[in-house]
Amino acid sequence: MSISLKQLARAAAAVLTASLIAACGGGGVTSTAPSPTAVSVSNPRALPAEYLARQAVAYSPFRSGNRDTETITTAMVKEDLDLLVQGNMRLIRLFDSSDKVAKLVLDVIADNNLDIKVQLGAYVNSFKYVANPYTQEEIKAGNGRELDRAVALATNAKYKDTILAVSVGNETMVNWSIVPIDPADMAVYIKYVRDRVTQPVTTDDNFLFFSNPIPKVITDQIDFAAIHAYPNIDTEFPESPFYWDWKQLSVPPGPARAAAMMDASIVELKKQYQGSRDALDSMGLGKMPIVIGETGWKARITGDQTLRAHPVNQKMYFQRLETWRQESRVSGTGPANIIYFEAFDEPWKQSDDGWGLFNVNRKARYVVQNLYPQSLWESTTLKDTDAVYFVPPTINEPFAGNQFTLYSDAPTAAPVAGYNLDAFDGTTAPRNLADTSTFAPGDGSVSMSITPAPANYGWGLLYNPQVSRTTQNLSAFGFVNASINTTYPGKIEFGLSTLDADGNAQEAFVQFGNGEYGYCNTGAWCRVSIPLSVFKAKNPKLDFRLVVNPFYIADRYTFTGKDLNSNIRTPLNVDGIHWAR
Repeated sequence: MSISLKQLARAAAAVLTASLIAACGGGGVTSTAPSPTAVSVSNPRALPAEYLARQAVAYSPFRSGNRDTETITTAMVKEDLDLLVQGNMRLIRLFDSSDKVAKLVLDVIADNNLDIKVQLGAYVNSFKYVANPYTQEEIKAGNGRELDRAVALATNAKYKDTILAVSVGNETMVNWSIVPIDPADMAVYIKYVRDRVTQPVTTDDNFLFFSNPIPKVITDQIDFAAIHAYPNIDTEFPESPFYWDWKQLSVPPGPARAAAMMDASIVELKKQYQGSRDALDSMGLGKMPIVIGETGWKARITGDQTLRAHPVNQKMYFQRLETWRQESRVSGTGPANIIYFEAFDEPWKQSDDGWGLFNVNRKARYVVQNLYPQSLWESTTLKDTDAVYFVPPTINEPFAGNQFTLYSDAPTAAPVAGYNLDAFDGTTAPRNLADTSTFAPGDGSVSMSITPAPANYGWGLLYNPQVSRTTQNLSAFGFVNASINTTYPGKIEFGLSTLDADGNAQEAFVQFGNGEYGYCNTGAWCRVSIPLSVFKAKNPKLDFRLVVNPFYIADRYTFTGKDLNSNIRTPLNVDGIHWAR
C-alpha cells in the first residue's frame, strides 16, 4: 500500500515536531543499544478493563493552520474534553508527551476531575537518512527527552491513574514510513519506557508492519499491538493488493449501493486485522491483544475521496465499527478496542483534513449528532439517504467544433458557454476582460489583462464549469493554445483538470519560460501552444474525455522556481485561449 495523504501529513510534521521536542528539557536514551531482552512474552501486562470498555478516539487540540505557532489554552482543551465526555468518548489517544499538549490535557483532566482515560504517546523522530553526525545526535537526544517526558507523565501520581497505556512511536517501521526507525532502535526506545512505567506499552504502526514477518525484537517489547488501517484510503491505489471493490457496481445505484460500499469497507478492515492476528498467532503470540489504534472515514472530500467522503458515509462506518467493537467484547475474537481517528478537524493538515467527528468549530458532524443538542450540529439538513456512492462518470459525445474556445473576440471563434473565470483564492488575479490597449493579431480588438495580486505562494486563474463537475469530451483535440503579451519575469504555468474513471479530479500543470512552446516575455505578442501529450506525461491519470477545468494560467512560485513571497505584479495580456486539433 502506498503512503496515504493522512499518513504523509502526519509524518511530514516530524522535522517540526523534532524542534519542539529538542526545545524541552530531559535526558534519556540517546543512541542505538544492543537488542533488549524479551519482556512481553514472559511477563505481559494486561490492558485494564477500563481501557477495553471505553469508546476511544484520537485527540489533538490544534485549531489553526500552523500547529507549531498555535497557542493551546486550558479553555480550549476543557471545551474539547467536555464535548467528548458528553458523547461518552472517554478514552483518548494522545500522540506525544509534550508540555504543550499532553501535560496540558492531563492537567485539565485532573484539575476538573473529568472521567477520561488516556493512551499516552511518545513521538520519536528518525535519523536514518540524516548524514550530519551532529544533527543525528540532536535527534537522538530529542528522542531521549521525549521518552523521559513520557515516563515522567506516566509515573506522576497526579496522572498515573488516568494513563492506562503508553505508545512509543507512530508509523515508524512500515516500509513507506517517512519517519523511518529501524526495529532494533525502536525496541530500545520501547524497552526504555516499559522498564520505567507500570502501564502496558505498545508501538502504533500500520497493519502492514504487523503482518508477516513481524520483527521479534519488537514483539518481545510490547504488551499489545496497535495497528492502523484505513480501507477508504486503500481505494486510492488501484495497483495495491489492498484495493477492494468499493464501487459495488453489482448493486443498483442508490442507498443500497452506499450501504454495500460501507459493508465492504468493514469486511476489508476485518481482513487487515486478521492478517495481523494470524501473524502474531504464527509467532506463538495468540494471546497478545490487538487494538486498532487508528481508523476512520473522511467526512468531506480531500485527496482522491470523491464519491466516498461524506458525513453520512462517515456515520455508516462509525456505526459499523461500534457494532464490531461490541461483538468483539462478547466473542473475544476481534480487536480489544478501536480508537477512532479523530475527534476534531485540524486545519494544519490542509488537504488531508476532514476526519473529525467534529469540525474545527467544534460543531458535531452527522455521525454523532444524536448525542448533542441541535445548537451544536454542523448541519441540520442531512439524512441517511444522502450517503454517496460510486456512479461512473458520464462520457459525452466528443466536442464537434474545430476549436474549443474559452476567450476570444474573433468573429469566427465564439467562446463556449458554461464557464466562470475565477482566481484560485478569489483575489490573486484581478483581470480586465475587455482591455483595448492591446490585443493579439487576428483576434478582435480586446484582450484580457491580468495584474497579479499574489499571495505568498503566487497566483492563478482558471475556468470553472458553472455546474459542478460538468465535463467536456475533448479527446479529439491535441493542443492548448493562448496568445500572451508580457514582460513577466521567469516561468509561468498552464494547467487543466479532468476526472478519471473513478470520478476523482486529476490535474496537471506545465511550467515554461521564454523560448518554450512559443512563449516570449519580451513585451511582444506570442502564441503559446502546448501539446496535450505534455500534460498527460505530467499526470497519466488525465482523461481528456472528462475535462472539467480546461484552462489554468498561474505562477505558483514553488513550481516555477521562484522564492516564496516573490510578490511579482507584472501585468500579462492574454488572448485567444482555446483548444485546437
